[in-house]
Amino acid sequence: MKHPELTISVVTYKTDPATLSACLDSILKITIPFACFVIDNSQDPATKQQISDIQQRLPDRGKLQYGPSTNVGYGRAHNIAVRQALLDGDSRFHLVMNPDICFESGTLEALVAYMDDHPQVGLVMPKVLYPDGSLQKLCKLLPTPGHLLARRFFPWLIKAQNARYQLEWMDYDKPFECPSLSGCFMFIRTDVFREVGLFDERFFMYFEDVDLVRRIVKKYKTVYCPLATVTHHYGKGSYSSVRLLLYHVASGIKYFNKWGWFFDRERDKINREMTQRINNAE
Repeated sequence: MKHPELTISVVTYKTDPATLSACLDSILKITIPFACFVIDNSQDPATKQQISDIQQRLPDRGKLQYGPSTNVGYGRAHNIAVRQALLDGDSRFHLVMNPDICFESGTLEALVAYMDDHPQVGLVMPKVLYPDGSLQKLCKLLPTPGHLLARRFFPWLIKAQNARYQLEWMDYDKPFECPSLSGCFMFIRTDVFREVGLFDERFFMYFEDVDLVRRIVKKYKTVYCPLATVTHHYGKGSYSSVRLLLYHVASGIKYFNKWGWFFDRERDKINREMTQRINNAE
């Protein structure tokens, strides 16, 4: 196998086998040399066997590695794979991806081409669709504590503010810079991790993506790029699980402790510049 141009990390935790199969079948379609690490936080023997079966179908240009792990959290598990990618030192790009993502042939190649044409961009997120083909608007402003509380518990009171926070007036058929991109699919220059660090492992689950993108924004552009499209089986787990809600709240507290609660000049500046782009788009 050639040295991988692309490394990929997928973190699983009791993931539905059909969902994971669809994800990994997408990876088999990649036409550039790649190495994919599946970090299994549930140490499920069925998942290990599933990976073993798929390894038999790997093209010569690909590598698929299973990594059992205790339930260390989302960001920390991805860091296991990122550290290996940095240690190997060959890949140009690293993809952080949820196991409920799937895509067609040519998707990642389009993102590589975009990044090659835009060297100032450190991270891109493609157009993300629900399984029925409708658009998931996953680009956002940087969060404030007041808005997140109202968004979670009193959404009917802040419909206009919430629409602006979710950048609903942006043209999702064109690329645009965005300060907060979803962690479900993050296509990142591998060297970016060397410059800004890996996922902050204080976040067990939630907000680790917001934190990482915010650090990348300091040095690179972070861009929504609809030249590529993926499908995401989005669950909003914290809206249906008390346990996940508690994780969400705990991570939110850690995030605002780190960056600032009501006084965060950097956040205000970034959001103000993004809001100006919204106004220009309306």
